[in-house]
Amino acid sequence: MATIPEMRLPIGQFADRSQVAVIIPTCNAGKCWKALSNGLNLQGLPARQVLIVDSSSDDGTRDLAAAEGYQVHCINRSDFNHGGTRQLALDLVPWASIVVYLTQDAALATHDSLDLLLSAFENRQVAAAYGRQLPRPGAGPIEAHARLFNYPPQSDVRDFESRHTLGIKATFLSNSFAAYRVSELVAAGGFPSHAIIAEDSLVTGKLLLGGWKVAYVAEAQVYHSHALTIAEEFRRYFDIGVCHGREVWLREQFGKPAGEGERFVLSELSYLANSNPQLVPVALLRTATKALGYQLGLRGNRLGREWSRRLSYHKTFWDDEPQTPRGRGRQDSNLPTSGQAPSS
Repeated sequence: MATIPEMRLPIGQFADRSQVAVIIPTCNAGKCWKALSNGLNLQGLPARQVLIVDSSSDDGTRDLAAAEGYQVHCINRSDFNHGGTRQLALDLVPWASIVVYLTQDAALATHDSLDLLLSAFENRQVAAAYGRQLPRPGAGPIEAHARLFNYPPQSDVRDFESRHTLGIKATFLSNSFAAYRVSELVAAGGFPSHAIIAEDSLVTGKLLLGGWKVAYVAEAQVYHSHALTIAEEFRRYFDIGVCHGREVWLREQFGKPAGEGERFVLSELSYLANSNPQLVPVALLRTATKALGYQLGLRGNRLGREWSRRLSYHKTFWDDEPQTPRGRGRQDSNLPTSGQAPSS
């Protein structure tokens, strides 16, 4: 790895681009490499500031990354974990004051997507920011609506008090295109070492509890969406339920997701009724399937490891998981105790 002198920015100072690291976990990214690379090249960031953490791809991903001049770190595929791998990557860029996380299938949409995201840190109380995800070209109506609902055209800034109006949605953030102030990410404990999903929301919750703000920058855009099957959505929501069942503090501090779920369903039905009414029954079936998956995931500690693995989207998570004891869930002892804002 190239050595870049370690420097840290004072809180509130806009990020010098020389202290920005872009981190991208990959696994067989060849089919989406061109879009990913083209988007990165638009930003004008030196290639040495891009770190690829590759899970033993066998399609030439590492060669493609090396040819671009990116830094490459390889891990065993079985060692990948949503939280642990991103924390490993953070430790590999000790010179960075701001880290930007992308996923391999997120294509930066404009030449200034990165700069627009980084501009959020001009607010000294913002510890994390994420951009708008647009539906990928060719996305179907259900896939497109999910992006339009979760990533509206209006930017906003949230704090701990936002929980009163947004509930658990206040912790929403996506590492498909997100940036963090390193000092505050580290102070919050970094990413969880063994997270089945939603490592980004867990960190966001801790930052908000610690009095920091999180920005949504709608002008900073990537193309990123998925056409999940009904079975895949069931498995994904099962994993979300597992996460919420284990991280009890998240629901205790910010509320349950029921209200946001109802708002999504009503928005989706209205959207489809006006554009593709024949898909309304499919959407209703998906809603019921997601709800079932989530509720089963919440009770995953009663199912045990083997059944949980069968129902899970991220099956490798369970490979090193001990048989889950029956119990209420896992509390996190490394949490702030108040939502007081940092001193200015």
